[in-house]
This record gives sequence, structure tokens and C-alpha cells, in this order.
Amino acid sequence: MPIYKTITVSPTTKVYIWKVTEPEAELAKGVELTTHCQNRMDGMKSEAHRRAFLSIRHLMAKAGYVDHDLYYDDFGKPHLKDGKFISITHSHNFTGIIISETDEVGIDIEMQRDKILKIAHKFTPIQEYKTLANSEALMRKLTIVWGAKESLYKIYARQGLSFLRHINVIDFSFEDTRTVAEILYEGKRSHYEIEFIEFEGFTCVYALKMMGG
Repeated sequence: MPIYKTITVSPTTKVYIWKVTEPEAELAKGVELTTHCQNRMDGMKSEAHRRAFLSIRHLMAKAGYVDHDLYYDDFGKPHLKDGKFISITHSHNFTGIIISETDEVGIDIEMQRDKILKIAHKFTPIQEYKTLANSEALMRKLTIVWGAKESLYKIYARQGLSFLRHINVIDFSFEDTRTVAEILYEGKRSHYEIEFIEFEGFTCVYALKMMGG
């Protein structure tokens, strides 16, 4: 199918989400990859990964970019050659990008799964969320927190950054659809806005670095 969802975060920032249903040959039409990206795709044994990879190029096209506009730094973080900020994510049959003219951004899509209850203590002080009525609500909330921390990790892009020790997501209610977070690492503190949406058993979280933060 074509684009699943477009979100205008601000006049300078947009999110694009794709639901991957097309066969690989259809997604490959009209997509010209750089040598680096072609090599990456050739190394993917999973057809699902290749389809996701190609769908991200269609999302970029929606935003007016081709693969040659993209490059990766040594940390594996994607950048646009025109200086705008980009972040990329995929989970199962959903892919997403966020592009901003003005703010450093990160995005993450996660499938909602009970497994997160078992690993939560590794990435967040779980006692913060024990007030929730049931395990499904707790699972949903922890998925948002995980997605927020993944998004922030993508922005910060430093070796040694710990989800548990260095990234704090302020508690929130589902109705808010947003919260704030901070990273305290190597004596530096930075602040971020977090927004989230849920659809079809998935959670999409995106983060923007706050001005002066």
C-alpha cells in the first residue's frame, strides 16, 4: 500500500510511516541505491528486511529525497547532505522516518509484546510505573518508554550511553500522547520532547531535541 500515515509535528518537522505490503519487485521500481546501500541490501538474507529497506526509500521520496541524499557517519547514524535532520526505523511490516529542518530528531517503531515486562528492569526503574491498572497497560507504557529511549539514543549516538543510567523519561498518561525526557551523560544534560502514537499493535515514538536543551 502507499504511505500509511503522515504526521506534521511542526511547520519544520514531519513523520512518514509506511505499512509494507508490496512484493520486493514492486518496491524496487524507481529506487536507485548508492553503492553503500546496495551493498547493505545485497547482504540482507531476509526478504522482509529488503522490503523494509526499499520502503524507507519511498518514504524519503515523499519528503523529496533520494538515496543519494543520505549518508551515514561512523556511528551508523543517517544524515542528509542538505543539513536537515533525519532518523529511520523499521519493525516487522512498518517503517518510518522523521525529517526536521530545525531540530535533531529520533524515531522508533516497536511491536507491543509482553516480553518487555521481563526486560524492563534493564532499561528503566520499573517501580515508577507500578501504579498501572493491568499488565496490558504496563506493557503499552513500557513500550513507549523503550521507544523514547531508542529515539534518544539515535539522536545522541554515543558509545557507552546507558538506557537505564543516563536517559530519564518523565512519567506520562496515555491521553497526553507526549512527555519530556533528559539525558545526563559525562556531566552534560540535554532535554527532549517525546511524542507517541499507537496503531495495529505497534507503538511509534519520536523525539526532538529542545532548543537550548
